Amino acid sequence: MADPRSTPPTFELTTDAGDVARTRHGSRAWRRFVANRGALIGSVVLLAWVVIAIGAPWLAPFDPVEINLVGRQPPGGDFLLGTDRLGRDILSRIMFGARISLMVGIVSVAIGLTTGTFLGLVAGYYGGRLETVIMRFVDALLAFPGILLALVVIAALGPSLINVMIAVGISTVPEYARLTRGSVLSVKERPFVEAARAFGAFDGRIMVKHVLPSVRAPLIVLSTLQVGTAILVGSGLSFLGMGAQPPTPEWGLMTASGRDFLDRAWWISTFPGLAILTTVIAVNLIGDGLREALDPNLSLDR
Repeated sequence: MADPRSTPPTFELTTDAGDVARTRHGSRAWRRFVANRGALIGSVVLLAWVVIAIGAPWLAPFDPVEINLVGRQPPGGDFLLGTDRLGRDILSRIMFGARISLMVGIVSVAIGLTTGTFLGLVAGYYGGRLETVIMRFVDALLAFPGILLALVVIAALGPSLINVMIAVGISTVPEYARLTRGSVLSVKERPFVEAARAFGAFDGRIMVKHVLPSVRAPLIVLSTLQVGTAILVGSGLSFLGMGAQPPTPEWGLMTASGRDFLDRAWWISTFPGLAILTTVIAVNLIGDGLREALDPNLSLDR
């Protein structure tokens, strides 16, 4: 019978404790979020816009691009929010426009998040010359204001809705890259990362399985806030004629189409503008709620 003292001890990484801790932290964060009245209001408003966007083909009373011979009509009667100069129903166009604006916000943020997080993760984890090259590139992008960088990209690619999403996404890359790099620098020397290295884990696995989950909270908050900014910038580019093209029912384009008639047909620009306003405010309220909920320094009583 072998002497148990002669058997070398074995070690293995267990994730049970980490999973329990993450579950408890998630439960506390959810309670903080639910207790935030502004975040709840924002969630209800955003959910309403999502439902409208998904159900637009069934909820809209008219075809959003169909020209009506009734011409420009004020709100009331069959046209609850009035019609534009071509007789198209404003309400129907706003409903279908919700699909486009939300898509611009989500896709743009996805582009910026994936690209910026990858650059920041690699730069922060490896350091050295690779970090210098990546961060100097990020600094060069950061030297341009977001809207100006988006305009440069649109000018190079041409005006279209797809190019707007690419342009807005590229303009947000520096923020994600800098945030991720700073967070990775504070995480990569922690004991659990050193333990993963000691057990022979590859760099890619360490970055994805151990480092990235530890920096996801600030990325979630920034991404939520950036959705509102992306919607606003995308609508602004369409307002300038560099985004969606007629007859696409896009909120920024709809607002631009009524700017010459504000004194006698205020509803053409006002209602799409209110749609942009409510959506952006709702997303920002959710972002603020997430920031407070995911902040480990805040107590449950706050």
